[in-house]
Amino acid sequence: MISNLEVLNRLQTEKNPVKPKKITFLGLFGQQNLGNDCTLQAMIYNARKYLPDAEFRCICSGHEDTSERHNISAFPMGAMSGKVFPGKNNTLLTLLRKVFVRITKEVLHGVRGFKILKGSDVLVAPGTGLLVDHTTGFRGYPYNVFKWSVIAKMCRCKLLFVSVGAGPIYHPLSRWFIRSALSLAEYRSYRDTFSKQYIERIGFDSNSDPVYPDLAFSLPSAMMTKRDHRSGQRPVIGVGVVDYYGQSGKLQRRGDDIYRDYVNKTAIFVTWLLEHNYSVRVLIGDVKYDSSVRQDLIELLEKRGLKDDEGQIVNGTISSVEQLLSQLEKTDIVISPRFHNIILALMLNKPVISLSHHQKFDSLMAGLGLAEYCLHIENLNVDRLIEQFKKVAKNSEDLKPYIKRKTEEYRKALDEQYTFIFNDV
Repeated sequence: MISNLEVLNRLQTEKNPVKPKKITFLGLFGQQNLGNDCTLQAMIYNARKYLPDAEFRCICSGHEDTSERHNISAFPMGAMSGKVFPGKNNTLLTLLRKVFVRITKEVLHGVRGFKILKGSDVLVAPGTGLLVDHTTGFRGYPYNVFKWSVIAKMCRCKLLFVSVGAGPIYHPLSRWFIRSALSLAEYRSYRDTFSKQYIERIGFDSNSDPVYPDLAFSLPSAMMTKRDHRSGQRPVIGVGVVDYYGQSGKLQRRGDDIYRDYVNKTAIFVTWLLEHNYSVRVLIGDVKYDSSVRQDLIELLEKRGLKDDEGQIVNGTISSVEQLLSQLEKTDIVISPRFHNIILALMLNKPVISLSHHQKFDSLMAGLGLAEYCLHIENLNVDRLIEQFKKVAKNSEDLKPYIKRKTEEYRKALDEQYTFIFNDV
């Protein structure tokens, strides 16, 4: 028998139906970086578990690609760039036009931003190395994070920074933008202790903020397929590449020399693997930047007389997270300088060697208890890499149950975080 109170509640619900939650994501998505894309994929998947009727949107650096890949509405993070027509031989006029055009675009973009966030319940910045300025300066990521944080608060939208990475942040104005944005958030967590401590060092009190694993550890278990053991075949080694020009990138004076040295050492290591009866799968983690590196490596191997005549070198297509997982899944051991390639390999229960060029690699491997399998890409010693590889190959079967246990612990920790942030939406 239905009570009068239940009848009144039902009538009230019919008069004022509960509106679906509107969740907007903010981040470096849609740039063909598969690590960032799998981070957004993990966040959307888990958000849908808690908020199945929610409407999802994204504010990102590559809105068209994001919309197509994830089937959600997407909006550009920064004001769209356009051509500025300078005055002929007039430096002052050129400067004034640049300033005017930039300000006009920012105002128009901000107005559109209000329309995008108006009615949103939450703005979530999920993972990725968003809190940096070494590639964009203060006008890039720091400014845009600050701008969207302010718009979110003006729209009475909750602001969450979830398992984000941080650093390096060089410019004083970048630090102010990032500190200000973080101060507006209702929730902040970092993907490693290094990021939390880095934020502390730039003057923001992060003492009460938690540390949770990288969000990629919460990708759907169904994506982590298993294959049958291959009997009578060569072991397959996944060798990743990255467009590495030194800590300062291509702007570094010796950037080209550093890049050639890195590719050459990778070729020497691959040659050793082939000579010792291993097959090699060449892996990328960023479609835009790594594809040319992979081609340079293949050409260098061909100059050494190593051609893919017997299928010993596999150079498969990788343009999506699913294709990357498919390639990783067909390997026995993975060596990579791409952060999320290491994470995805671990989730597939593959022993790994991490080639570090950022503190996040060191933090990841140390947190998993695998610090001894982390080598630095700068001045990489091939003999040392070969010795580490032999050690991993020898300990492979002992490492697998340990890796499985640690990745399951990370998944449970992230489930705890999702429960906390989405039950309060």
